[in-house]
Amino acid sequence: MIDERLAHIRHAVRELEAMTGGVVPRALVVLGSGLGGVVDAMEVSSELPFEALPGYAASAVIGHAGRFVFGTLSGTPVLAMLGRLHMYEGHPVERVVLPMRAAATLGCKVLIATNAAGGIAPRLRVGQTMMFTDHINLMGANPLTGANIEELGVRFPPMAEAYSPRLIAMAREIADAAGADMAEGVYAAVPGPNYETRAEIRYLHAVGADAVGMSTVPEIIAARHAGMECAAFSLIANVAGEMTDSHEHVLTAVEDGAPVMAGVVAGILARL
Repeated sequence: MIDERLAHIRHAVRELEAMTGGVVPRALVVLGSGLGGVVDAMEVSSELPFEALPGYAASAVIGHAGRFVFGTLSGTPVLAMLGRLHMYEGHPVERVVLPMRAAATLGCKVLIATNAAGGIAPRLRVGQTMMFTDHINLMGANPLTGANIEELGVRFPPMAEAYSPRLIAMAREIADAAGADMAEGVYAAVPGPNYETRAEIRYLHAVGADAVGMSTVPEIIAARHAGMECAAFSLIANVAGEMTDSHEHVLTAVEDGAPVMAGVVAGILARL
């Protein structure tokens, strides 16, 4: 099984190396539902559809373009994912985290992940960016389950600082300088694809979650296992547990709030 997983990673690395022309990206950026605005600030040199990466697949979620984009932002080489794969689409967790493992093997040192999420904490408002300070994994899956891939990392990697203090400080400075209303909080990851019941939201609030979504945490776990420095941001796209929850409402809220998040992410990339 390890041989098969390593083979997929190595095949993916070769495709990404061809895409980047041998240049090692300094950061991998995952852009969730409707959050592709960071690419607007990039000088793009090449693109690759998700399904062209061995072991990966096309995205079937509205708002996820489903392609890799390579280029530079303020001189920083960046590999961006327009969209991601989700476990609720039926993908195994190993496939979901393949790009993180391939990027780390390629030599990429930073992962910045973004998503759209439901707000739980009363202080959060729709359209606001929330920077992760921690997470709670309730997805019932972990990319580290099974035999450890020693080439990537240790058997029992610590997650006490899953989110880089350096990148958190950088994001705070960028947001403050721009006068951006950026919140901070704990993100809970659930399997989806249904939105949460009101009882589930009360439970999540009780255990310390400020926002809830259906992605990102497996990516962070795999990236940290492989030694990458991580930051993550949610665009608060709806009030979790409300009857008005819908993907269409989420995409509308994201469109309105995405410029602030894009500015913070682009600012971090420019400083790497």
